[in-house]
Amino acid sequence: MTSVTRTVPPVAHRRSWRAFRAAAAMLAATAVLAVAGCTSQDGLAATANNGTGSTSVDERIVEISAEKRGETVVFAGVDERGNPVSSDEFAGEVYVVNFWYAACGPCRVEAPLLEEVWQTYQPEGVGFIGVNIYDQPATALSFAEDYGITYPSVIDIVDGKTKLAFAAVTPIQATPTTLVMDRQGRVAARIIGQLPAASILSTLVADALAESQ
Repeated sequence: MTSVTRTVPPVAHRRSWRAFRAAAAMLAATAVLAVAGCTSQDGLAATANNGTGSTSVDERIVEISAEKRGETVVFAGVDERGNPVSSDEFAGEVYVVNFWYAACGPCRVEAPLLEEVWQTYQPEGVGFIGVNIYDQPATALSFAEDYGITYPSVIDIVDGKTKLAFAAVTPIQATPTTLVMDRQGRVAARIIGQLPAASILSTLVADALAESQ
């Protein structure tokens, strides 16, 4: 019995290899977006380090120099326990704001890191507040219990006013997004997408604390 060997033409082989590389690139890009956040449409990469007063080691992590910060953010809402929350509570303090919702995978991953930073800097007078953009109070409470979160969250699903107040001065186009606010209530730093490590947020908070009042 005679065996027949077929040789793939070089052109077809090159086409197959190009198709494989294209598919691999698409998979890699999808993985990056999944890690970055539940949604991501921010043009941050185009504006970082271009004379805007921002410094960044990652296109998703930006620290804003004091002279380039926007206006003071004023907000008011109600937390998951029905308690009123407003920017007045943080007057003269450095504080952290985290935008999240319970079904967001990156939000679940970063939750223990946020709590770690909160526990570290709470004794130094740093405030923490979440802004839940989708969930009802019961869902937010269940999330806090499951992940050991002890700081409150504004329930913003009804009118979205809290998110709009912050979005007026800084882009919030991905969830999660974490902001570090200076003592004047201005955005001093921004993390788009999942917090990579507690040490990153700790550094941004420490920098804001080190600024003169």
